[in-house]
Amino acid sequence: MKNFQDPLDDYLHFLQVERQLSSNTLSSYRRDLSGYINHLHKEQHLVSLNEVERANILMHLENLRNQGISPRTVARHISSIRSFHQFLLRDKVTDHDPTVHLEMPQVEQKLPKVLSAEEIDALIAAPNRDKPQGIRDMAMLEILYGTGMRISECIGLNLEDIHLTMGFVRVFGKGGKERIVPLGKGAIRACDLYLQTARGKLQGKYPKTDAFFINQRGKRLTRQGCWKLLKEHATNANIKKEITPHTLRHSFATHLIENGADLRAVQEMLGHADISTTQIYTHISKTRLSEVYKQFHPRA
Repeated sequence: MKNFQDPLDDYLHFLQVERQLSSNTLSSYRRDLSGYINHLHKEQHLVSLNEVERANILMHLENLRNQGISPRTVARHISSIRSFHQFLLRDKVTDHDPTVHLEMPQVEQKLPKVLSAEEIDALIAAPNRDKPQGIRDMAMLEILYGTGMRISECIGLNLEDIHLTMGFVRVFGKGGKERIVPLGKGAIRACDLYLQTARGKLQGKYPKTDAFFINQRGKRLTRQGCWKLLKEHATNANIKKEITPHTLRHSFATHLIENGADLRAVQEMLGHADISTTQIYTHISKTRLSEVYKQFHPRA
């Protein structure tokens, strides 16, 4: 098993150090690839990764399907296996790549859910601004919707990253990649109000922190805490749709494209490495256009 485990450990170390993947993403790779090499060794009786051929991978994938694994999850497994074997070939652990002619299963593309402009307004108006937490939450919602940043990027913001006078925020995305995103007037006003009237009260006598968004104990807001607050405000705003922090990111991109924004500019603001990822928002825009046509045109 050492012939399998050592290369896997090297690959996971490469993902962590060189690619700087999150702990959740690393766990997914570890889980997928551990199951893969376990099947190769114990079920197919291979003794080396250099023995792996396309047929061996297909047998593993068939085993996953027999377990009732969805096509979307199988596609994720294929992606993990492909990148693993490419790494092995580059590091000369193997002398060939058995994934070269491996095809991805057809996966139905699910369009992400977005909020309407009216729902966004109701959500941002939901926090109680008589309390420091409500002023903070309003600023957080304005930032999430106004910049399209991920929830992990939002809670990772430090005081030095927000430049209200210049009207931009510095965001550190996946792999530590930095990008600059403009701030709208609503986000600037909300963040200024938060800094002037609420953050100091939340900080109180607790040890000082550089975190921009902090909780009632003066510590950086957590992902779970942010998610809980979002759900609470969505309920108060009477929004019936299922909502996640990513819903605001999807809404940001969709509303920009619906109003004529350039796809490349949206890609840059979202921090997408590949523009094909951003293109899904053009599909949402077309779908919504079709729904409006069917609803309002007399001959639809």
